[in-house]
Amino acid sequence: MAPSPPFDRDQAAPRLAALAGQGVYLGTSSWKYPGWRGQLYTDDRYTFRGRFVGKRFESTCLGEYAGVFHTVGVDATYYRFPDERLMAGLAAQVPPGFRLSFKVTDEITLKRFTRLPRFGPRAGQPNPGFLDARLFTERFLAPCTPFGDRIGVLMFEFSRFFPADFARGRDFVAALEAFLGRLPKGWRYAVELRNRHFLQPEYFQALAAHGVAHVFNSWQGMPSLADQQELAAAQPRTDFAVARLLLRPGRDYEEAVRRFSPYREIRDPYPEGRAAAVRLIQEVLSRHAPGQAFLYVNNRFEGNALQTIAAILDELPPV
Repeated sequence: MAPSPPFDRDQAAPRLAALAGQGVYLGTSSWKYPGWRGQLYTDDRYTFRGRFVGKRFESTCLGEYAGVFHTVGVDATYYRFPDERLMAGLAAQVPPGFRLSFKVTDEITLKRFTRLPRFGPRAGQPNPGFLDARLFTERFLAPCTPFGDRIGVLMFEFSRFFPADFARGRDFVAALEAFLGRLPKGWRYAVELRNRHFLQPEYFQALAAHGVAHVFNSWQGMPSLADQQELAAAQPRTDFAVARLLLRPGRDYEEAVRRFSPYREIRDPYPEGRAAAVRLIQEVLSRHAPGQAFLYVNNRFEGNALQTIAAILDELPPV
């Protein structure tokens, strides 16, 4: 296999702009990575008295990111509900036409709180906010509403469920469909699963009935992107597509962090995953009716999300 191309921001920017003009938004999952210095980020913007200032970098580098990309996936809102200050700070750094996509807070998507220190005494307990449409509307959607023109997709990421949570996939689909039916209209919603056997026709049909997209996700225990695309091929679809290139299937998250940090270069190319992303983009571009796609690449996918995107762009014909 040929070496992975480096990321050249001056070459990537016009290609990404052309894709965004055709409704295809290609970006990264989060953006505050010092390992991208010298590729996407220029140190002089974050240097004071000859010293790189990490806090300045983290608080302002989205503006430099938005000079090249037209979308980004915001992971921070998975861990806490957004507020007006967060939303205003993000919106102030990006130009009109830029699309911020958010992971919905896990207070909505966890059936039982995991045993992580951040949950304190709630760890291991049932979550009363699971699939609570009112809680979502009041605590998540309300802060987003003033910035609706900057928002791409709101993604509900569900951690892996166990048989004690849902004995059958159809039980989850029934709960999900009831929840989706109570959500306010006018937003792009998408659902991301971690249970491979839930990817049944009833699941895709329930999403389509509510205008909600499936997130084609590359993850440890999930089918490959190509296999997910095949499962969805015969099912009804929304007019927008969402994909997240997170991990190579079969790879543990912690292993990827150890192997790839600090994310300066691709360390384990995954051409099959890239090819599936290219096919998804080409499918959207080839539609007779207008469509949109939102694709987000994580550093843990191959080692450096920027260079993965450069490789995807190399495989796409000019727009």
